Amino acid sequence: MDVSQFFKSVREILSYSRKSSWKELSAYLKLFLLALFLIGGIGIIMHLVAFWLSLR
Repeated sequence: MDVSQFFKSVREILSYSRKSSWKELSAYLKLFLLALFLIGGIGIIMHLVAFWLSLR
């Protein structure tokens, strides 16, 4: 399969896929941001605890 056939098949596959609505995309974005803040918050707490333990 050459490159042009590959891109044609990818375009056909994407044209068959269901397009997401804005409501669905915003829900995924909110979930992603929540996970990002949660992981970041845990990381900050771990750094603060490590800093506090290094002072002792």
